Amino acid sequence: MIAGFETPSDGSILLGERVLADAGGVVPPEKRNMAMVFQSYALWPHMTVADNVGYPLKVRGISGERYREKVSDALKAVRLEAYAGRRPADLSGGQRQRVALARCLVTAPDVVLLDEPLANLDRHLRQEMEETFREFHARSGATMIYVTHDQAEAMALATDVAVMSEGRLLQVAAPAEIYARPEGRLVGGLIGQGAILALPERGAVRRDLGWDEILTRLVDRVPGGTRMDVLVRPQDVVLGGEGLPAEVEGVLFEGERYALRLTLGDGQKLRAYSRVACNEGERVTVRINAGWRL
Repeated sequence: MIAGFETPSDGSILLGERVLADAGGVVPPEKRNMAMVFQSYALWPHMTVADNVGYPLKVRGISGERYREKVSDALKAVRLEAYAGRRPADLSGGQRQRVALARCLVTAPDVVLLDEPLANLDRHLRQEMEETFREFHARSGATMIYVTHDQAEAMALATDVAVMSEGRLLQVAAPAEIYARPEGRLVGGLIGQGAILALPERGAVRRDLGWDEILTRLVDRVPGGTRMDVLVRPQDVVLGGEGLPAEVEGVLFEGERYALRLTLGDGQKLRAYSRVACNEGERVTVRINAGWRL
């Protein structure tokens, strides 16, 4: 709908003060000065890299020295000037995606729409392309709307993250804000690793909880009463020393650390990180330094 491929059934879409779509009419895609990067690259196989990048200029009637200069600048921006004469079939996945980016850059768009552009790339290439996207964003000055199911990508690239579920916008905030202070159980469960504890809700409760308050509520065995959801991040769970008893339920080696799944005495689950190996079934003590009431 933002690109203009679909017409909204209700409401309006504005770019700054400019109305792109509402009940009165729709601005066609070619008049919106937007560019799109597709998940599948959408490059023309019979064209060279330079011809793919320059196609939007050709459509706009730009030719000659200005055409060649713009194509050259766009290819330099994605470090592909040496590949100008090649065909897409001769390129790697990451290089093809950079060609698609250069095709966006060449028209100096106001808005760039990216539809899961890294989904087809391996982990190493994804990290490399994230750097390319950051450079592209800084260079172009365009607004970028980036659809992804990979929260690490969203956190790494975005100035603002919007979390959507079942057609509803649940929260919009900067990455650090949405990670540290998610609104609601669904956002808390979606963003980052963590566990959600059900604790007794007694009296006035701050949103951010420390160890003393968490401990008091965890050892409160009074049945019934209202409960509140508290999100606990793995980095806020410390093993050893004085704390609550827990049992190691699962261990996953992640290279630089071990990711643990723990079960507290009341059956509730926690996640934690450890620099040393633990065994499943091992008894440990845990201290929860911080929690966030959802």
